[in-house]
Amino acid sequence: MAGTAGASSGISGAVERAYAIAPDPGTSYLDAEHIVILMQENRSFDHMFGTLQGVRGFNDPRAIRQADGASIFLQRDRGGNGFLPWRLDLKDSRITWMGSLDHSRHGQIDAWNGGHHNFWIEAKRHGNSDYADIPMTMGYFTREDLPFYYALADAFTICDQNYCSIMTSTAPNRLMLWTGTVREEHDAGSLVYMRNEQTHPCGLSWTTYGERLQKAGISWKCYQNQIWCEGGLTGEADQWLGNDGDNPLERFQNYVVSFSDVYRTYVNDVIDKAQVNITRRENILQQALLRADVGSPNAAELEAWLRGYADQRSRLERKRASGDRSLADLTTVQRLLRGRGLSTNSKDPDYLSLETVNVEIEGNAQTMTVPKGDVLHQFREDVRTGRLPTVSWLVASANFSAHPSRPWYGAWYASEIMNILTGNPEIWKKTIFILTYDENDGYFDHAPSFVAADPKRPETGGASAGIDTGSEYSYVEDELIQGVPEELARSGPIGLGYRVPMIIASPWSRGGWVNSQISDHTSVIRLIEQFIDGKYGKKVVETNISSWRRTVCGDLTSNFRSYNEQPAALPFLERAAHLQAIESARQKPLPSGYRALSQSGVAALTKNPTELRSRLWQEPGTRPACALPYELYADGVLDRDQGQFCLYLKAATDLFGNHSAGAPFNVYLYGTKAGNHVHEIAGLSKKMMAATYAVRAGDQIKKEIDLSRFSSGEYDIAIHGPNGFYRNFTGRPDEPEVEVRCLYRSDKDGTGVEIHLTNRAQISHEIVVEYPSYGEPPQRVMVNGLSERVISLNLDTNSQWYDFCVTVKGHISFARRYAGHMETGMPSFTDPTMGRHTAGS
Repeated sequence: MAGTAGASSGISGAVERAYAIAPDPGTSYLDAEHIVILMQENRSFDHMFGTLQGVRGFNDPRAIRQADGASIFLQRDRGGNGFLPWRLDLKDSRITWMGSLDHSRHGQIDAWNGGHHNFWIEAKRHGNSDYADIPMTMGYFTREDLPFYYALADAFTICDQNYCSIMTSTAPNRLMLWTGTVREEHDAGSLVYMRNEQTHPCGLSWTTYGERLQKAGISWKCYQNQIWCEGGLTGEADQWLGNDGDNPLERFQNYVVSFSDVYRTYVNDVIDKAQVNITRRENILQQALLRADVGSPNAAELEAWLRGYADQRSRLERKRASGDRSLADLTTVQRLLRGRGLSTNSKDPDYLSLETVNVEIEGNAQTMTVPKGDVLHQFREDVRTGRLPTVSWLVASANFSAHPSRPWYGAWYASEIMNILTGNPEIWKKTIFILTYDENDGYFDHAPSFVAADPKRPETGGASAGIDTGSEYSYVEDELIQGVPEELARSGPIGLGYRVPMIIASPWSRGGWVNSQISDHTSVIRLIEQFIDGKYGKKVVETNISSWRRTVCGDLTSNFRSYNEQPAALPFLERAAHLQAIESARQKPLPSGYRALSQSGVAALTKNPTELRSRLWQEPGTRPACALPYELYADGVLDRDQGQFCLYLKAATDLFGNHSAGAPFNVYLYGTKAGNHVHEIAGLSKKMMAATYAVRAGDQIKKEIDLSRFSSGEYDIAIHGPNGFYRNFTGRPDEPEVEVRCLYRSDKDGTGVEIHLTNRAQISHEIVVEYPSYGEPPQRVMVNGLSERVISLNLDTNSQWYDFCVTVKGHISFARRYAGHMETGMPSFTDPTMGRHTAGS
């Protein structure tokens, strides 16, 4: 595991081979013939890549602040003690042997805390009492710990605004990657599967994307070593050789897995317990219905839930019946689906065999058990013989999944996939490899989720007309209907979840780039949609993906450029050496690099942001940044007559036309009388409100914010959008009648922003414009009464990044801050403010 990017560790031949392979210059991603997808397990973006140069990591200059002004990087326990991100040393501590953190639906919702994003320490405490006092959620790795992953990012394109689809655990997020949904029907009130234990083999009936590909005549396959519910593996054999239940296609009726007797008994027991729960809940609802007013909204909702329970009872009986089918009952279509969706390594001579090997740990001879056969046998053969299909998914065994509950052997698995692909030059010339993660486990990420608003509570946000957020929201009753205990049931957005890593490796995404368009697991499906349409002229649309998700997330096509000759180095991992390195960490000390900060210590860092930034280390420098289809605006004006602040959120199409992207905006109100958090933190007496708005491309949302919601008579409104987009409006009801707007400009003189200053008062005002981040000197301009001034700011020298604050002399409360990146349709560089920071770790 030792070494940094470019260190070959005796494998220079493999490195040279990987980068000697090139397609024809000028080709694009539509000249590919294969898309290969590997979803590993349970890592957040900051946890793996918060220190990587150029990404929106620990040097983020526009991270959200908490209600009292503390940075979101300062997470606190119930007592108010604070913890910053701290390094987990993979080689010199036993962290990889310490297990996983809570990543249940309730744990994820609790950490989110109504959008305040500040309850990670308590929600993510380790279940092992020996580790419960260690704030593992704040732990991260560096380049020294994860050399292969960092080298992969250095060589290709990393997505630093990629989120898991759902604020929950593994199975639901994997359903999103393979099918685009977790609902039986695409509307609010239908059955929604939010937890791992709620889906079982042959229990789901909606259409998977593999079925759509098959119907369209597009070749595809899902590779794994063994089928979860048919293998009967236990213990170490299951950990090394099974698929850990990570292929969600086993859960669909049309793939017809044949249960083992043990698993059939297990499934029937689960169904029996669910039936008992349904009966109990039906009785409770029937009693509530008798007490409700006939014809009232409450009665209608109770009746709807009762119909839902009846539907669930029917589904469970169908699930029980599906377990009685055998492979002989398959139709021709089902045989094809099973062969493609449940491909195994059964042709490997040592399939499902383990062997014992000798290793040396700290100078002592020991043994360890490893797979005897090739866990990538069928994939390797298909690449070698030129039979790799158009679309491939890979599912690792538990030990190779990179899940924190297992040692981190998964780095070898990802490395070996790249090694196999580049082993056939003609394949690699025409391949797109996507490495991503299903969810964040319990590991902290500082970038708050962009979530669907609760349609029953307008204060949580909204969306452009025609976008249904109800189908993207789940309630306590949705949980109870599935048998979740009442103390664990939660209402909350289905998604998006938290940031997870994604790296796109291909001849058209090489060069160490960063892509900052918002994406999620369904974005992978949408890339396949675009690829098949562009290459073969076939429309294979995943209708399961909601309109809300298609609005806030991109399709990954912005990751690709025409092929260029830029070389890079990629250190493949040799399996025996890697496994031994991980094994040697088993007896290392507990990780101990964290430090608790008292409430006064938290307050001191909040007052001194420079000191805070000195404790959050990230590699200095910038990276090339992909061109993004964003043209985003957020402006506001005070309506004195109505006592409101009018906020305008817009996703314009002037610059990029039909290629323009919609976007989500997180809006935070600080200093409010009430907060929408759920969990209290000691010493945090101030309150705030959080909301998310989804704006379709070409649309604008107007939101009136009543000033009576603020406790001190002053308003403080912050807006966060994609790729560091930021606005902050502060003031008082009696503030000067000055309005500020920020517009983008692109003409023969270059690119820039125009700061429009409008004075609607009779008297003149002196306006001060300061530039906190990019070195421009402050400006003072006089704006006469009933007139307008325009200040033009050229952005060419700052790679199109801007950050300015407008104040009015003599009015200390009034301020308008605008920051972000102006997209021009051309590649750029990542935020120089992040790149300049060089504090020690």
